[in-house]
Amino acid sequence: MSSPITVLYDTIRPEEKALTEAATKMGIKIEMVDCKSLVLDVDKKSQYQTVLQRCVSYYRNLHATAALEGMGANVINSLYCGVYAGNKLFTHMLLKNVGIETPYVSVAFSKDSALTALDEIGYPKVIKPTVGSWGRMVQRLNNKEAAEGIIEEREKMYPIYQIHYLEEFVQRPPRDIRAIVIGDTVEGAIYRNSTTENWKTNTHLGGTAEICEITPELEEICIKAKDSVKGQIVGIDLMESKERGLVVHEINNTTEYRNVARVTGVDIAGKILEYAVKSGK
Repeated sequence: MSSPITVLYDTIRPEEKALTEAATKMGIKIEMVDCKSLVLDVDKKSQYQTVLQRCVSYYRNLHATAALEGMGANVINSLYCGVYAGNKLFTHMLLKNVGIETPYVSVAFSKDSALTALDEIGYPKVIKPTVGSWGRMVQRLNNKEAAEGIIEEREKMYPIYQIHYLEEFVQRPPRDIRAIVIGDTVEGAIYRNSTTENWKTNTHLGGTAEICEITPELEEICIKAKDSVKGQIVGIDLMESKERGLVVHEINNTTEYRNVARVTGVDIAGKILEYAVKSGK
């Protein structure tokens, strides 16, 4: 009998519930393991063989993956993907290196250098933490007064927030695209529409979702982006720049896929489990 697929989590989201439901329906044995209760003797061989890494916490995710890989487990996604897809600056550089269009970015390492850069490159700009999700601490800088206040606050925070990632405010329709890639297939894609009250497209902030056609161009970009971070199961976020066409602004290592599954009708959870089973053979 084959070993179960281990789903390593630290928060039960609809995605993790969908995996358990799909496993029952498909007759696939899975083991749900809460990373918060996990203790690993890293000098021994892993008791887990194939692990779906679903931890929300960036640091918990990375360290658990590093330990498990070192112990011989097959972790999806790998440590390389976790490190590089989990940091927006790292992702940006890898995407540029393989020729994928991205929003223009400047990065500054102090309040003064950030404000000087903004004076030179102009407003508006979007400031983001290099590590983070769900649109948290992503803010639009419309002018110097706003920038001074926001950056001053970040200078008092944890050091990662003192890396000032300044991204182009892309002229686009009031939406972005979330595509789910499993292996070498784009399994589904949706538009995430922003509201009149909030320019961010995150659905938990009120954005709505509708189906997006998977064109050859979208598929090619998504697969290339996935490969740039050595990903296996990822979410690719893109915007439709009025000047440059599709630009990739984020790759999600432990991607949320509930809305893609709901809108497209594709059994994303089932396809993830099928991939994991094949990967473990």
